[in-house]
Amino acid sequence: MSTSSDPTVQPVPASVVQQVDAADVTLSNPKRAVIALGSNLGNRLETLQGAVDALEDTPGLRVKAVSPVYETQPWGVEPGSQPTYFNAVVLVKTTLPPSALLERGHAIEEAFERVRDERWGPRTLDVDIVAYQDVVSDDPVLTLPHPRAHERAFVLVPWYDIDPEAVVPGRGAVTELLAAVGRTGVEPRADLELRLPE
Repeated sequence: MSTSSDPTVQPVPASVVQQVDAADVTLSNPKRAVIALGSNLGNRLETLQGAVDALEDTPGLRVKAVSPVYETQPWGVEPGSQPTYFNAVVLVKTTLPPSALLERGHAIEEAFERVRDERWGPRTLDVDIVAYQDVVSDDPVLTLPHPRAHERAFVLVPWYDIDPEAVVPGRGAVTELLAAVGRTGVEPRADLELRLPE
């Protein structure tokens, strides 16, 4: 079968592309959210890319920016006892409320067969909502902003890369928080790259 007769590889008509772009613009009153991704099992880069693509495939959500990839040591465990993490941060615009965004994050984790055997245990994929607009909430199901984001260099460094003006609601500017915690242990992996979904 020649590719020319395969409808799945035909170019998308410009009119359709314009409609999709228009739909993006009309995400009715979208909110801005920051999502941190981490993986230290399996093909870590492929897993992070899969998570970015799965976010983009979420109705009512558009991925606007993807940070560079960083390599970090696992928290709270003996050095060398677990593989290193790959971490990245994604900026999205979404019409989903925080609770629905959280559910989607968990569904994406589960799609990658995330194991939650132990606290600080290795995991295939972490999808954490770091911030949602300027919302400050101490709801135990979803605390916003993420209760430890302001002290985690592996969140602050990639977040700063894609939004140097960013502010952690109730905590202050990412630049100042990053200056306080430093960049130790957060190694840039310039050889790796996550693609923004087409």
